[in-house]
Amino acid sequence: MAKRVAIYLRVSTDQQTTEHQRPEVEQLARARGNIVATYEERASASKQRPEFDRMMRDARRGKLDTLVVWALDRFGRSMVGNLQDVLELDRLGVQIVSVRESWLDTAGPTRSLLVGIFSWVAEQERVRLIERTKAGMATARRRGKRIGRPRRRFDLDEVRRLVRQGASLRQAATTVGVPFSTVQRAWASDPKGCPELVDGSA
Repeated sequence: MAKRVAIYLRVSTDQQTTEHQRPEVEQLARARGNIVATYEERASASKQRPEFDRMMRDARRGKLDTLVVWALDRFGRSMVGNLQDVLELDRLGVQIVSVRESWLDTAGPTRSLLVGIFSWVAEQERVRLIERTKAGMATARRRGKRIGRPRRRFDLDEVRRLVRQGASLRQAATTVGVPFSTVQRAWASDPKGCPELVDGSA
C-alpha cells in the first residue's frame, strides 16, 4: 500500500514565494508515495502558523505517513520547537523527509543531535536577521529617512461629495483609490471640516 505523503512549504513573508521549493519537494514526495495534502504558509516561523497547526492535527488524526519539507529552517526556526515537533511526528509514526537534509529520515542516536544543531543555526540566523533589520532602520532614521509605508494624499472633499451622494465611506475610499483605514482616520479627525488635501498613512 502506497504511503500517504504530505508537503509543507513555507516562506517568511507574503512578498516571497514557495515556487523555488516546490519542484524538488514534489519530486521527493512523489518518490515516497501518494501526495494527499499540501500545506503552504507565508509566515515567519516565530509567528502563528495555521497551516503548520493543521498539518500537525492531521498527523495526530493518522492521515499522514510521511511529511516532506524543503529544509529544517522551513519547518521551523526554533531549536526547541523543531526538536519537539520532529519527536512528536516520530511518536505519531510520521516520517519527516527533507530535500536539503537527507539524514533526517534516518534512524540512530545522532539524528536528534543533528536536528538540534541545524535548528540552532536557523534560530541564530533569525536573531541576526532581526538585529540587522533593526540596525538598518535605526541608521535610516538617523539620516532622516521615513520608515514604513509612504503617505497617501487624497481629496477629502471628494470623499464627502461621494458620501453625500449615498456612497458608504468604504465605497468612497475605493473610488478615490485610498485604503479605507486611511479615509476613516481622516474623516474621524475632522468630520466637519473640508480641507483641500488630507495626508494619511496607507
